[in-house]
Amino acid sequence: MIYRRLGNSGIKIPAMTFGTATFGGVGEFFKAWGNIQLQEAKELIAVCLENGANAFDTADCYSNGKAEEILGELIKERRKEIFLSTKTGMILNDDKNNSGTSFSRIMQSCENSLKRLQTDYIDLYYFHSFDALTPIEEMLRAIEILIQQGKIRYFGVSNYSAWHLMKMLSICKKYNLPKPVVHQAYYSLAARELEWELLPLGIDQKVGTLVWSPLSGSMLSGKISRHKAPPSDSRLSTNYTWGIDREKLFDIIDVCEEIAKETGYSIAQIALAWLLTRPSISGLIIGARTKEQLIENFKATQILLSCEHLEKLEKVSRVRPIYPYWHQQMTVPHRDPHCIDITTNLTNA
Repeated sequence: MIYRRLGNSGIKIPAMTFGTATFGGVGEFFKAWGNIQLQEAKELIAVCLENGANAFDTADCYSNGKAEEILGELIKERRKEIFLSTKTGMILNDDKNNSGTSFSRIMQSCENSLKRLQTDYIDLYYFHSFDALTPIEEMLRAIEILIQQGKIRYFGVSNYSAWHLMKMLSICKKYNLPKPVVHQAYYSLAARELEWELLPLGIDQKVGTLVWSPLSGSMLSGKISRHKAPPSDSRLSTNYTWGIDREKLFDIIDVCEEIAKETGYSIAQIALAWLLTRPSISGLIIGARTKEQLIENFKATQILLSCEHLEKLEKVSRVRPIYPYWHQQMTVPHRDPHCIDITTNLTNA
């Protein structure tokens, strides 16, 4: 396993973090996502640790806390060698104050997560989504106290827009408050919107990116293609495309299949290896239901795609950006060192 620096912090983490959203299976949504219980989870965590992947990601909302409970039970004996992250901010129940990132919610959520995880501290604590009702200063004061108390060591955000994150960074600087070291965000060959603003922001402000769902909900796993229907028991069988154009998706899969035949790698490994070449990426959060799937994903960290293959993947996955990004990239990219050129030729986008 290769290790990468976590944003602008002084710590390094594995290039692949194991995500536990499939643990627990509580509620219809998470049961459809995965129903991994204690014994299965134990085997997967053992495989991670055997392969040097000692980072684990969870959230208080995953199976209404059950995922944290399972993970906590399985890592408590080896806690000191593990990098642990969890999140708060999503809705847990009908209580009006049991969502968002108010001071009160952050403090109580952290205490609850510590209990479920059976630990005294969390290495990386996330705001799971942006809360437009709570002043950012209020959120950051809670984080400052939790760091001072030794209950968290670093913090990050997830699913923020660029202006949300930049506003937070400005307030951190103004009041000398702890800064988020990483943004956990959605990014893949099939979904490159992150490159419009968030990736350049990450490079400029030295905020790392940890990618969730790097295979776009298994769409780039090799389970489907232009000529292969998804398994009947898969999420993909219910048109699970997250707004991605299916023809565009199949074009990307076609190229991945072509490269797979030339290299001997799988479609999933190629999609993961491509992400690891992108700027600001601190790592990928991967899930797996079997040990074999997990080990195959880990192998992607050792893949070096050729310039020819990277060019093919770039061309087929390229998207035409919205205004003003297409105008900036067309007219003054040479004046912006952080410009991510996703439209080399706008007429072909």
